Formats: sequence, C-alpha cells, structure tokens
Amino acid sequence: MGEKTGNVLRPTDDEAIRLARTLLRTARHGAIAVLEPGTGAPLASRVAVATDHDGAPLILVSGLAAHTGGIEADPRCSLLLGEPGKGDAMAHARVTIACLAEKIARDDPRHGRVEWRFLSHNPKSKLYAGLGDFAFYRLDPQRASLNGGFGKAFALTRQDLLTAGDRLDAIAAAERGAIEHMNGDHADAIANYASHFGKARGDEGWVMTGIDADGFDLAAGDRVLRIFFEKPLADAPDMHKTLVAMAIEARQARATIGPG
Repeated sequence: MGEKTGNVLRPTDDEAIRLARTLLRTARHGAIAVLEPGTGAPLASRVAVATDHDGAPLILVSGLAAHTGGIEADPRCSLLLGEPGKGDAMAHARVTIACLAEKIARDDPRHGRVEWRFLSHNPKSKLYAGLGDFAFYRLDPQRASLNGGFGKAFALTRQDLLTAGDRLDAIAAAERGAIEHMNGDHADAIANYASHFGKARGDEGWVMTGIDADGFDLAAGDRVLRIFFEKPLADAPDMHKTLVAMAIEARQARATIGPG
C-alpha cells in the first residue's frame, strides 16, 4: 500500500483503494496530459476510457490527435478520472494516475480482448473504432494521487490500483461468454445485482459490460455501476459459482424488501 507522506496525505487504507479502483473501473472518459513533441510543454485532452482485466486504463485514440503524437514521442502521461457531479466540483472524488502508454497493435494477441472490453464499456465508440487511423493504448499505472474530497488525499502505488493473480488470462477468456449468457438469459438477475449490491433504484435496463477478478460492471444508458466481489476470483470456474451465489442473495433480498 501507499505510505503517508508529510502532513497532507492520509495513510492509504482499504477504503481508499476501493474508491480509487471504483473511479478507475467506472470511468468512461477522462483527461489525459502528455508532453507536447518539440516543446515539452504539457498538453491536456479528453479521451474515452475503459480498463484491461488487471485494471490498467485503456484508451482509443486517433493517430491525428495531438495527444497521440505526445505519447508516441514520450510514453509518460497522466490520466485524471472522476465525475464532478452536483454542487462543488472540488468536493467530488477524483484520481490522477501517472502512466506509461503502450500501443496495442492489431496483430498483438491482446488486441481482441482489449477491443471487446473497450467497446463493451463504451458502445458509442463502435462508430470509429474500426477506422484505420484509430488505435488502442494501454496506460500502465506507475503511481496515483487520490483526492476523496476535502482533507482526503492519498498516495497510491501501482499495486494499490491493479488486480493481481496468475489466472487473469483464464478469467479474461471466460468473460465474453459469461456476459453474453447473463445479458441474454438473466436480465432479472442483473437487475437484482444493480438493486441489491449497487443500490440502484428501479429496473432501468441494466446490462453487464465486464467481469474481472475483482468484480463486474453494469450499465444502463449513461449510468455505470461497479460491483466488487466479496473475495476476488482465483480462477475462471469461480466466475459462475460467484455470480450464482450473488444472484441468489440479491433475489432473496429483493423478495424480502420488494423492488426499489
């Protein structure tokens, strides 16, 4: 975990790590800062965002964009995530992640997984994802600064942000089939997940958009929910067992208290 530095930062605890991972997993867009080629001056822009299975941010950018030239010339970049919400924007949580950008070439074995996860999380990006000048980049986190609101500043490490495990590839391979099955055959269970675990009100057409070792993501239009597992998945077979157990718990809870 990150350590306390000076008098400004709080000691990094499980709650701070959960908040940072929630901001990371639910973000659909963020602000990226790069170094402008030739001048070295900071250059900021907005990008669409998703995450890889371990939690590393993924972006899809045009080769014509100025920030793409920046990360091609120097992979060091910074990504700011966090929705401002109502009221004072400075009172809402946000996380700034220092990253190293890596282009995912179309012949890279990871490309299919990255493309599917990104477009599942950002379906509107399907309009231009296939254009020749667009490419995916994985932003490998190095460290992060979390501001959870007034007086709640934390320094986080790479390990605080990313999901560890030696079976992430197996879990990734099982993801798409599981999501297609859940969305096609178990819309009721997904609605119960959103209501019970995500505290969402009513049935709003929730769909599942991603599953990783730490949890799963739901979306209903512009709304996104992150549901964490009580215990991370150790391997792909745990995915089915965990989703079934959570579906039973959520259904029983909803039957007891009624629809939200």
